Amino acid sequence: MFDTILIANRGEIACRIAATARRLGIRTVAVYSEADAQARHVQACDLAVPIGGAEPKSSYLRADAILDAARRTGAQAIHPGYGFLSENADFAQACEDAGLVFIGPPARAIAAMGSKSAAKTLMAGADVPLVPGYYGDRQEPDFLQDQARTIGYPVLIKASAGGGGKGMRIVESDEEFPSALASCQREAASSFGNPQVLVERYLLKPRHIEIQVFADTQGQCVHLFERDCSVQRRFQKVIEEAPAPGMTLERRQAMGQAAVAAAQAVGYVGAGTVEFIAEPDGRFYFMEMNTRLQVEHPVTEAITGQDLVEWQLRVAAGEPLPLRQDQLRIQGHAIEARVYAENPDKDFLPSIGHLDILQWPPHVAFQAGAVRVDGGVREGDMITPYYDPMIAKLIVHGADREQARRRMLHALGAVRATGLHTNIAFLARLMDDPAFTTADLDTGLIPREHERLFPPAQAAADAVLALAAVAVLRHSGLDGSGDCSHAVSGSGAARPETAARHPASPWRQVDGWRIGGVYERILPLQDAQGERHIRLRRDGAAWSLAVDQGDFQPLSWQADAQHPRHLRIQLADREIRGEVYLQGLRLDIFTDGRRSTLEWRDPIALARADADDAGGGLTAPMPGKILSVAVATGDVVKQGQALVVMEAMKMEHTIEAPHDGVVQEVFYAVGDQVTEGVTLIALEAAK
Repeated sequence: MFDTILIANRGEIACRIAATARRLGIRTVAVYSEADAQARHVQACDLAVPIGGAEPKSSYLRADAILDAARRTGAQAIHPGYGFLSENADFAQACEDAGLVFIGPPARAIAAMGSKSAAKTLMAGADVPLVPGYYGDRQEPDFLQDQARTIGYPVLIKASAGGGGKGMRIVESDEEFPSALASCQREAASSFGNPQVLVERYLLKPRHIEIQVFADTQGQCVHLFERDCSVQRRFQKVIEEAPAPGMTLERRQAMGQAAVAAAQAVGYVGAGTVEFIAEPDGRFYFMEMNTRLQVEHPVTEAITGQDLVEWQLRVAAGEPLPLRQDQLRIQGHAIEARVYAENPDKDFLPSIGHLDILQWPPHVAFQAGAVRVDGGVREGDMITPYYDPMIAKLIVHGADREQARRRMLHALGAVRATGLHTNIAFLARLMDDPAFTTADLDTGLIPREHERLFPPAQAAADAVLALAAVAVLRHSGLDGSGDCSHAVSGSGAARPETAARHPASPWRQVDGWRIGGVYERILPLQDAQGERHIRLRRDGAAWSLAVDQGDFQPLSWQADAQHPRHLRIQLADREIRGEVYLQGLRLDIFTDGRRSTLEWRDPIALARADADDAGGGLTAPMPGKILSVAVATGDVVKQGQALVVMEAMKMEHTIEAPHDGVVQEVFYAVGDQVTEGVTLIALEAAK
């Protein structure tokens, strides 16, 4: 076994590798960019070496800097994780040339499977069924469009050297093909350094099923069963589970044997994943082979009881596979949900900012168990535009699929994440959707179930508003009984020296007491439906609350001294429990397993916002790079017309005209880097 390994990656996978290595007594070296100097993976390793700027091309994609870090720290091996250089044959070869063990397959195997086109040609020779398509080297736009016509629409354009859903587009018609092709090629060049694409028939209602394979240097190769990764958005996996629902023993054996044959055909070593697309009638087709560990490997670990990172380290050290095929068993069912900083209601647009609060349900780490969290960020960390916005992977294991599904719902309801948008509420709706609960799975599930998964915004419930109102009162120093001993500093409570001089004075209280009168306060809160007005009244020692124009109801509350955000409210005859996180003017309320966000409305802030909005500008939704600008000053545009294309996190985002109008000014050009919120175009509405 190795003494020291370098982890050429970041985030949760680097933390995952470090944890297993520590258990095996192996020292680890982290590498980090300027943006990751304080990152969790840096602290998870024994040593850490800076390798360059925030952009991946200036750091995590710099093979020379990574090899130099390994040389300077005495590492014997490099683990590439997934993404970045993990499937780069040149990097694997450079490691070998430098006398370092690349913890992954040989460079020749990566090269053989690295091109989707070449891999499919290889599989065709091995009699593995393929989806009808064009997988050759010719890339002229007219030629590729002719191939699409021959195949028949709809077709799928896919980056030949790609993965992770980047550089992929579904094309429904001949008219859409040229722009979709150009966009795919740009994204492929940006993400993988290779603009080459393939074109294949787009299957209707397909399932995405992949087989985990493992091979050692003694010629042994096994599969560790399948994972169903059908639930996807923008061709990126959202939910993964193992085993695949409805999988028969015969089909599992056939797919497993095909995957092992694919690995053996290229002399594979280490962990890999052979991905198939399957039709409802049971037919399956080879899609690609990922020559690395996959993001979704924890569900395989959960159902087999094996640590696949440990397997990787042992195989790379020359040891045989820990188990034979006949020794592997499936135990129960596992589901993984990818928790992202993104806004599902805005086409899953990545969300940039600080994680003000990040708390997970009780869990175990890196082993099969009821709940597991693989995370790479912590509370207070920044989600930047430079890397994938995944916060963590939430994994559950149960005796069967239904128990695992229910555990996932419960675990999602216990997560506390504030400061930016996340997909947690969306994941909970997905877990409870009838199509998912009945395992009616295919890669089109999310768009097919759009109405259920993206319900109209609802007005905040009275319980949520009551929790918010009490949190604001407590922030002002009120605890419902007149005791201000726990008032927030600076909230208006009396100075300690005043209280000491006049311990019996009513003026030391900030509990709403008035001489001969009733204390009343109107609290304006903004929810998804607009501004709400919470009316609060104190008459003597009794509080009451009314929502908008409703009747006043008796109100009292208690807070947990150890957990002051945990509130218990009595509103008339109803008990309400929840947690409230007040950050500035934003309130995040968690109750009944759901999160609601409200804004505490400040008239001065509102006036300032109205002044800022007067210019009619189109702003950047996130930091990124301008790829194209389709308009110039004076152009007349129609609602929905594409104006600007931005790239952020290796994905393209199109800024469209919100209404008919005339372009007054264009502030940025192609190639410019912009920050979130800057005005890109001044657009005057049509009269």
